[in-house]
Amino acid sequence: MAEPVVRVPETKVALSTASVYPESTATAFEIAARLGYDGVEIMVWTDPVSQDIEALRRLSDYHQVPVLAIHAPCLLITQRVWSTDPWVKLQRARAAAERLGSSSVVVHPPFRWQRQYVRDFVTGIWRMAGETDVRFAVENMYPWRYRDREMLAYAPDWDVTKDDYRHFTVDLSHTATARTDAMAMIDRMGDRLAHVHLADGKGSAKDEHLVPGRGTQPCAELLERLAANAYDGHVVIEVNTRRAMSAAEREADLAEALAFTRLHLARPGSRPAASKAPASEASRASASGGAAASGGASAASGGTSAASGGTSAASGGTSAACESRTPGASGAHPS
Repeated sequence: MAEPVVRVPETKVALSTASVYPESTATAFEIAARLGYDGVEIMVWTDPVSQDIEALRRLSDYHQVPVLAIHAPCLLITQRVWSTDPWVKLQRARAAAERLGSSSVVVHPPFRWQRQYVRDFVTGIWRMAGETDVRFAVENMYPWRYRDREMLAYAPDWDVTKDDYRHFTVDLSHTATARTDAMAMIDRMGDRLAHVHLADGKGSAKDEHLVPGRGTQPCAELLERLAANAYDGHVVIEVNTRRAMSAAEREADLAEALAFTRLHLARPGSRPAASKAPASEASRASASGGAAASGGASAASGGTSAASGGTSAASGGTSAACESRTPGASGAHPS
């Protein structure tokens, strides 16, 4: 009988530049390269480098880290980034993706007060998707909560599966904040799921973006399903490290998140009967199964992790390109 092996996952794992806040976009490239991420997702926000395609290209070339996705500037704090017209923002995000070789543009549903944008959003996204090979992946959001009040801030709906889009992004911190069933949402998205923002949450009114495995969301189950279903999109680590006490603690959290993701994306396979797997392949498989992607730092290094114990760098708080607090809002969130 063929001896079972764990395969190196084919799905690329990217680091969201929002995950390094308050550090810069440039720092995200440096950390992604050092830890062994497959690429980055650019959160376009107030950092001038995140808005500058040529600067991003230079960083990508220097660090040999591709830009796998562009997150369009959809946040409250980015209302004036790349124009005040939301359609111009999406056009510029598409142009950035095409010039940088990115496969996806992540976009939020409109805020409810953007009435004309809301009215045209579904048909407009379909129109733009038909003009390019770049995927416009619309991301699930959540109701904003304050004490016992709930405000529906997004339209047509925070649950994007209620509308017809060609491609979706699922964010597991957002499913936690929405207190909705993440796996049921994945089922509704079906083969239109094109992009994943991997983070965790505990159902707080705040959008927590915890390191995967530190909350209640089915992060491992989701990754294993992606692997079993030959998912062809990217998985992006989008966690909150704002409370990290040091650069080393932030990096430990990001290494842990990468190792968790690669471990659960790897699924059992069968070794060919005629020959054994090359040593290099076996070594890579071993590395993906729990070792940190960084040069020698274990991602899940037990009790010695700088981020271990009760002082999680990613817990609570707000994130890199976080929303400003708004009356009735659930708090800040990074995506």
